Amino acid sequence: MRILVVEDEFSLADIIATKLRKEKYNVDISLDGEEGLDKALSDIYDLIILDIMLPKVNGIEILKEIRNNNIDTKVIMLTAKSSLDDKLIGFEKGANDYITKPFHMEELIARVNVQLRSNEKNINKDILKFGDIELNVRTSTITCTKNNESINVSYKELMILEYLMNNSNQIISKEQIYDKIWGIDNYFESNNLEAYLSFVRKKLKIIDSDVTIKAIRGMGYKLEV
Repeated sequence: MRILVVEDEFSLADIIATKLRKEKYNVDISLDGEEGLDKALSDIYDLIILDIMLPKVNGIEILKEIRNNNIDTKVIMLTAKSSLDDKLIGFEKGANDYITKPFHMEELIARVNVQLRSNEKNINKDILKFGDIELNVRTSTITCTKNNESINVSYKELMILEYLMNNSNQIISKEQIYDKIWGIDNYFESNNLEAYLSFVRKKLKIIDSDVTIKAIRGMGYKLEV
């Protein structure tokens, strides 16, 4: 799952990101509201930790803008303000939770976990199904239901297949996969996408599945039976 941290205090943003990465989340950081808004509007994040007091564009404006664009990503507001009015404004604009500085990092992690567990957007199930395959997210295995053959997948293979299965009714562009799996600022590493897609295709063939990842010329990729 991918999280965006929008916080102008670099040391705090870095600590939050480090803690979240230890929890196996993929994390991007934005240090001002303008960049944070641009990344948030990409709609690739499962959760956004959003400071209110930001340079260029404040957190409330970012929240209002992403909700106006029908983006339902979970948002935890992060602020030094503690008055009831500030919290009510945040919730009114579409915040899912609110935490006041200073805070214990364990509390923030707990709140993140609660929000992601309840996030219907993630279709957060242990078993995902498409055609004759079942993807066990917890054990990182694909099983072909017609012959009960299984095979393990790597972390990146799992993320790619999970993303495609959760969006099996649409074509996913290369850029969307890059942003979701590797992050907006990591295009160098994401050049390996074709290799990972090839690995997944081979593993689907090994278990004799009828499912494949089809390349749609000039558009992207889609799961097909």
